Amino acid sequence: MARSVPDSDESKEIVVFSILKPSACSECGTELGKGALLRMENQKPLCLECADLDHLVFLPRGDTALTRRSRKHSALSAVVVRFSRTRGRYERQGLLVEEAALARAQSECLDDEELRIAARERAAEARERADNQYVMKFGEQILSQFPRCPSDEADAIARHACAKYSGRIGRSAAAKAFDAQAIDLAVGAHIRHAHTGYDRLLSRGLERTDARSAVADEVSQIMKRWSGRQSEPESRY
Repeated sequence: MARSVPDSDESKEIVVFSILKPSACSECGTELGKGALLRMENQKPLCLECADLDHLVFLPRGDTALTRRSRKHSALSAVVVRFSRTRGRYERQGLLVEEAALARAQSECLDDEELRIAARERAAEARERADNQYVMKFGEQILSQFPRCPSDEADAIARHACAKYSGRIGRSAAAKAFDAQAIDLAVGAHIRHAHTGYDRLLSRGLERTDARSAVADEVSQIMKRWSGRQSEPESRY
């Protein structure tokens, strides 16, 4: 399958490739080993010298402020990309910028570093407060749907389901909208692990689907009791 080369027509950015396989400059014949930088021009590879980019210095990605300021001050810049075999796409590695522009950007970043650190800390604190409020509201929604669920367990379910970067149900869009099914899934998962022999079945080598089926009735009974409803809910577990 042909690789999709990054399109720079809209931004007019110059794209430089960090190569994965050895190549050679089509003009001067210089051999370019793995990791070397080249620019494609008229479907032909050029070393940075032949591409008139060898006076630029490489700035790795990672520092947003430094990158933004270096690009702003550099009359000429180029985006460096590398093909990721695992993701099947080109990914940015950094920028090539003029050395004077990088030095100016570094100086500016040093001048206001304390202000930027303080701003990041304030933003992080605000995100943490918002996340704590979300977890608390998630717990409230659990108790709304399952009023007989012990409050300490509702809190534990909310904290587990909504753990940041976990990819669990509590981080889904449905859960953030407090969708009833998302709440059910979080509560059902907790009951399965904490109130049934599900984990023991898994430890004995039982397939996950078979283990879930084995404890489904028990999960549904506890959900029924916690919800306070007389009719047993249809099991989705």
